[in-house]
Amino acid sequence: MLPVSGGRAPWQDRGMGEQLSDERQAWAALVATARRTVTDGLVVGTSGNVSVRVGDTVLVTPSGVPYDRLTPDDVTGVDLTGRQVRGTLVPTSELPMHLAVYRRTDARAIVHTHAVHATAVSTLVTELPTVHYMAGALGGPVRVAPYAAYGTEELAEHTLRALTDRTGCLLRNHGTLTYGATLDQAFDRTAQLEWMCHLWLTASSVPGHTPTLLTKAQVAEAGDRLRGYGQRS
Repeated sequence: MLPVSGGRAPWQDRGMGEQLSDERQAWAALVATARRTVTDGLVVGTSGNVSVRVGDTVLVTPSGVPYDRLTPDDVTGVDLTGRQVRGTLVPTSELPMHLAVYRRTDARAIVHTHAVHATAVSTLVTELPTVHYMAGALGGPVRVAPYAAYGTEELAEHTLRALTDRTGCLLRNHGTLTYGATLDQAFDRTAQLEWMCHLWLTASSVPGHTPTLLTKAQVAEAGDRLRGYGQRS
C-alpha cells in the first residue's frame, strides 16, 4: 500500500526504489530492536512497541504480534496523520503516543516498554529521584506522566508534557517511553532509564538509609559532558 497525498512524496525527489529500500532496512532494524526488548527483559510478550521514522513514514510494530514472528513481509507503516501506508497488519494501539512525539519533537525512533523497575517507580513518585548522573543523558530529572488509558490522545498529551526538554519519561502505572536519533540510541536510553529505576529502588530499600541525590545543576553538568562522550568520527 502506497501513500497518496498532496504535495511531493519523498520518492519523487529520491526515487521510489530508494525510499522503499530505506524502509526495508529500517524495518529489519526495528524488528531486531523489538526482539531485543524481550531478550533484555524490558517487555513480556508484546507489551511494548517500537517505531522508527523514515521520511514522513512511521514504521511501527503491529498490534498483538509476537516479535519473533515478524518477517520482512510484515512491514507496517503509517503517515504522520496515522493513515496506514504500508502493510495490512493493524499498527500498535499506542500509535497516538508515537505520532504525537514525532510531530512535536525531533525524534527519529521511539521505544516504549513495560519494564518492571521503571513501572514500579512510576507508581511511587512524580519524578525519578536523581540517584545517578545518567539522568543527564535524558535531558534532566525524569518526569512521570499522569495516568491515562493506553492508546488514547489523553495519554499522548500527558507524555508530551513529561517529555518537555527530555528524551525519556515514565508513564504512571504503565511503563517507559524514550526517543532518539536512531533505534540504538532510543533503546540505550530505555535501558539506562530502567537501570536507574532499579538502582533507586535498591538503594531506597536499605533500612535506616536514604539515598543521596544529585542536584539539578550536577545532572545538567553531566548532561553537557555526556554530549561529548564516546568516539568522534
